Amino acid sequence: MARGSTFGSKERIDLPNVGELPVKLISWNVNGLRACQKKGFEEYLSRADADIFCLQETKLQEDQIALDKLSYHTFWSFAEKKGYSGTALFSKIQPISVSREIGHPLDSEGRTVTAEFEDYFVICCYTPNSQEKLARIELRMDWDAAFRKYVSDLDKKKPVLICGDLNVAHNPIDLKNPKQNEQNAGYSIQERQGFSTLLASGFTDSFRYLYPDKTDAYSWWSYRFHAREKNIGWRIDYWLASKRFEQHIKDSIIEDQVLGSDHAPVVLVLE
Repeated sequence: MARGSTFGSKERIDLPNVGELPVKLISWNVNGLRACQKKGFEEYLSRADADIFCLQETKLQEDQIALDKLSYHTFWSFAEKKGYSGTALFSKIQPISVSREIGHPLDSEGRTVTAEFEDYFVICCYTPNSQEKLARIELRMDWDAAFRKYVSDLDKKKPVLICGDLNVAHNPIDLKNPKQNEQNAGYSIQERQGFSTLLASGFTDSFRYLYPDKTDAYSWWSYRFHAREKNIGWRIDYWLASKRFEQHIKDSIIEDQVLGSDHAPVVLVLE
């Protein structure tokens, strides 16, 4: 199964208590943390000063990276396959417990970290890609069903915050060229319906909750054809919240000017 650790963790004396609500949470698919580290990752991590910072596609194994002056409790989930997938959750608040499995075969790919706090859960997720010509769509849909059950079961206990690269653009407004991508991974009808079902099970897309009509708001751009320069992108990175948590959502931001990956960090601000 996927492995994890707390290497690189350093406690600081002013950490909040477990019952306090985090004010700022960030999620970022770094598309290889070692590569992103060379492009300013640690400067951004320090400058952003998030209470909780989640990563996807870390693409490393234990002890393959050192992060300096890290004032976080750190929790990693590594894929068994080297240089592939992987997630991490950094928190200034000490969790009650941490899990790296949802009870699915793809747990071996290090796709989730769940941190339990006194009054809520935070789940960092890197959803599997359906791949070219939807070659892995059946496995993807099986994952979606397992993940939905997992988060719904947690939601029965206390509110849940879900973040990560969920590998789906939900509606036409969430990508630049919806018509051309209707049969492609990340915008297939199966994946979009699966995401609708997840939201209907009791969760809110924080960005669309605040900005229902905002266009040209994307979190991922292909490295080809100068897509980022032209803002030909997709919004596939999210902060979702239990519906009863909506009252705490103050802002949901895509930091599209932050470079270092083909994804932008997405920020959730709570009050």
